[in-house]
Amino acid sequence: MIKSVVLTPVLFALSLAPALGQSLTLSDDEAAALTARIEDDTYGSVTSVLILSDGQPVYENYFAGADADTLHDTRSVTKTVTSMAVGAAIADGRLSLDTPVARYFPELMPFDRPDARKLAITVEDLLTMSSPLECNDWNEFSRGNEERMYLVEDWSEFFWDLPVRGFPSWQTPPADSPYGRAFSYCTAGVQLLGEVVGRATGEAFTDYAERRILTPLGIEDLAWAMNGQGQAHMGGGLRLSARSLGALGELYRTGSPDLLPDSWIAASLDHHASIPDTPGWEYGYLWWLMPYEVAGETYWSAAMTGNGGNRVMILPDFGVTLVFTNTDYNTRQMHQNAQAFFETEVVARLQESAD
Repeated sequence: MIKSVVLTPVLFALSLAPALGQSLTLSDDEAAALTARIEDDTYGSVTSVLILSDGQPVYENYFAGADADTLHDTRSVTKTVTSMAVGAAIADGRLSLDTPVARYFPELMPFDRPDARKLAITVEDLLTMSSPLECNDWNEFSRGNEERMYLVEDWSEFFWDLPVRGFPSWQTPPADSPYGRAFSYCTAGVQLLGEVVGRATGEAFTDYAERRILTPLGIEDLAWAMNGQGQAHMGGGLRLSARSLGALGELYRTGSPDLLPDSWIAASLDHHASIPDTPGWEYGYLWWLMPYEVAGETYWSAAMTGNGGNRVMILPDFGVTLVFTNTDYNTRQMHQNAQAFFETEVVARLQESAD
C-alpha cells in the first residue's frame, strides 16, 4: 500500500486538474522562426524539441543529425524513471516510503564506518536526495561524488561505505531545513534505490521498469548503460527517443491509474525538499519543481533534468509537455540554455495567449 501523504491543494491541482483555458499553439511562421533560432545555436547544441499541448504535438523537430528514432543520452533524466519504478513497486506492495533500505544488502554488512543512521535510511530519503550520508555530486571534493563511484566495481558498496554527512555552523542541518530534509544531489543514492527495487521485486530493475512502466507506454526501443557488474546505470544511463520521453511526461501530466496510482503521481509532484543555492526551486520524488508566472499568477512545472541541458517538463495547468534534448555536457551554460528555452519559447507564449 502507498503510505498516506498530505498533499497541498495547489500541487494536487497541478498534477491532476484539467488544463486552464490557455493553450499553446505555434503558427507555421512561428515554428519556422523557432527552428531558425535553434539552428543558430541560441539554445546550445539542441538535438530535439517536442512540444505537446493536450497530448498533441504543436512542434517537433530534430537537429544535429538526430531524428525521431534517435535514442538520446539524457543522463539524469533517468533518475525520474527510477522514481516511477519505485512508485510501481509501492503500488505492488513490495515497498513503502518508510522501508529501511539497508535490509536489502545483508551481504555488505557490517557496513564500513558503521552507524545506526545508515540502518535508518528509507526509500523516501533516497527519493528526496536527503539521506544522512556524505554524497554530493555538486561538490568535487565530496567522497560520494558520482565520478568517484564510476571508478569502483560495486556501486552499492560504494554508497554504504560513505561516512555520515557533517553540518558545520555555516550549513543548515535537516532539523532546521524546509520540510525537515537537507537536500544533497546524490547519484549513488538513486543507483542504490534502483537496486532496492530489483531486490524487493525479485526482478532485474530493467525488466521490472520495462514491464511495469515502459512497455505499457509503448516504449520498446531503448538502451541501458551497464556497470561492470552488469547492473543498469539507474541514475543516468537510459537512452530514449524524444517521443518516448514525451510519453513519460504525459504519464505524469494526465495520470494513468493502470500504471501508477493518482496518489503516487500527486505525492511525487508535491514539495519534499528545497534546493540549496537555487532560489525558488524545490524537489519532489526525483522530480524538480520549478515556479513560473503567467498573467500575474505563479504556477509550478515539474521536470526530469539531466546533464547537457536535457529536460522533460510538464505544465499540467496548461496541458503542456516539453521535451528538450541537448548535448552540451558539463558546460557552464547547459542548464541556462534549457531554462531560457522554457521561459522564452513556452512560458512567454502562454503569457501571450493570456493577454
